[in-house]
Amino acid sequence: MISKNMIKEVRALEMKKNRKRTSLFVAEGPKVVGDMLGRFGLHALIATDEWRDGHGGEIQKMGDATRWTDDAWGVVPVSDDELRRVSFLMHPQQVVALFKIPEENGMTAIDPLKELVVALDGVQDPGNLGTIIRIADWFGIRHVICSQETADAYNPKVVQATMGSLASVSVHYVNLESYLVSQPKDVKIYGTLLDGQDIYETRLSAAGIIVMGNEGNGLTEAVRRLVTHRLLIPDFNPDKRAESLNVAIATSIVCSEFRRRG
Repeated sequence: MISKNMIKEVRALEMKKNRKRTSLFVAEGPKVVGDMLGRFGLHALIATDEWRDGHGGEIQKMGDATRWTDDAWGVVPVSDDELRRVSFLMHPQQVVALFKIPEENGMTAIDPLKELVVALDGVQDPGNLGTIIRIADWFGIRHVICSQETADAYNPKVVQATMGSLASVSVHYVNLESYLVSQPKDVKIYGTLLDGQDIYETRLSAAGIIVMGNEGNGLTEAVRRLVTHRLLIPDFNPDKRAESLNVAIATSIVCSEFRRRG
């Protein structure tokens, strides 16, 4: 049975300072939670009878196979009404899980000379960030590098927007300018800019860093100076009624073109 204090602790994880204090984040729904089980340390599974009845075998097998946190709540039964009080969704979906935020590591395993990497320069909308992580997963991109100004990947809205892809894509927060400066000279740094070359007529490589900018302002001046290959997604509408593309949509177009020809 879930306590009022437990509900309060879950709801507190909407705020970044509380996620940082507890090193926990929230995931919801059978699809998202299912994809993350075994990928992140597990603190709690808050589930209705419907979910538990359908996943009894999984729960029994969890034991040693699941990396429970030292102070784990375990599997917490809830009614539909209690789930609504815990959930961040308009329509709760049977199960809410609390997972451990992984420690920052793995940067040394990233090699933009051998693989494609997405970097984000101040993408602030949680939905956009979550969708970009999902896009990276779809196109087989293992790492997303974020500036410190980019939204928190463990915000509940971001986690839900990834639809489980956060389990497959590593997200790293860095001083983006310093990170780009530190790259070997041979690393290609691509950025979408209004003075770029038509992406459909530009030679693209199978490796490098694709930098996508803030929703309203694009790339910062400091990052723009470090771009070695400027790209433009052309506008085919002569009336030019759309001033720009949503950053997640633009990322999808760019990644698709790289994978098609890279």
